[in-house]
Amino acid sequence: MSLPLEGLSAIVTGAGRGLGRAEALELARLGAAVVVNDYGQPGRDGSGAASAAPAEEVAAEIRATGGAAVAHLGDIADFETARALIDLAVAEFGKLDILVNNAGILRDRMVFSMSEEEWDSVIRVHLKGHFNTTHFAAVHWRTRAKAGEPGVYGRIVNTSSEAFLAGSAGQPNYAAAKGGIVGLTTSSALALARYGVTANAICPRARTRMTEDVFAGFAEPTAEGDLDPLSPEHVAPLVGYLASPAAAGVNGQLLVVHGGMVAIVDRPKVAAKFDTAKEAFTYEELDGLLTPHYASRPAGETFAASEVLGLKKG
Repeated sequence: MSLPLEGLSAIVTGAGRGLGRAEALELARLGAAVVVNDYGQPGRDGSGAASAAPAEEVAAEIRATGGAAVAHLGDIADFETARALIDLAVAEFGKLDILVNNAGILRDRMVFSMSEEEWDSVIRVHLKGHFNTTHFAAVHWRTRAKAGEPGVYGRIVNTSSEAFLAGSAGQPNYAAAKGGIVGLTTSSALALARYGVTANAICPRARTRMTEDVFAGFAEPTAEGDLDPLSPEHVAPLVGYLASPAAAGVNGQLLVVHGGMVAIVDRPKVAAKFDTAKEAFTYEELDGLLTPHYASRPAGETFAASEVLGLKKG
């Protein structure tokens, strides 16, 4: 019996540890040949010397189980590095079929304390990094389609976060980047569908080096030996599904995933609508319409992240 991703090749960025590692291993388990990308810096803020070791270790782990994998050391937020990453997949495996964008860093601070560099660095790695690899993968798929190749296959799985949905007081840079990734995903989905490519985004909840303090005390395993409800292994199967032929009809979607749950996020809907009684609104008319509307809503209807995420301590 053939595996669902047999004969396909994939790139996973930030795959040396945590969520990216679990995703790379899952794609390989499903039959894909994998390029394991990671910059290998030890700090979750992108600090420390780059190292090939994390990517090499995951690639070796895949090969040890009979899979095909190569490691790539590189900062995907650099435009030319992203080009070289896509070129590596094509050189090693003949083509690229699947792109999983996962790489990211954190530099948390309240908006009134955040420096320009802290803002720029997070936007650069998350949002520009997603764009860079998506751009060169899209060029690859479009070129093949324009050359008349039948049945071009392309899957993009991007990594957003509920931080952009629920807000995250100490992460204005991260929340903005993750919101931008959703916009990039839906735009790419529309632009690339004609070439046989889908693009979707996930909002994963996973306890990793990036989030160990965020999820400290939340959804801990109830017994020794139990799988952590926030283990990356709960997220990876959805990435494998979205990368597969079975998900051909899934495009431009946003899905939340964690611990045995997948939620499909609907597009924003209008909560209330008001029309002016005259030719144009005045301040007084808006005050008479909007102020009572918001006054009737629960006080402080900006939820804590733990409430939105449905997480409980203990």
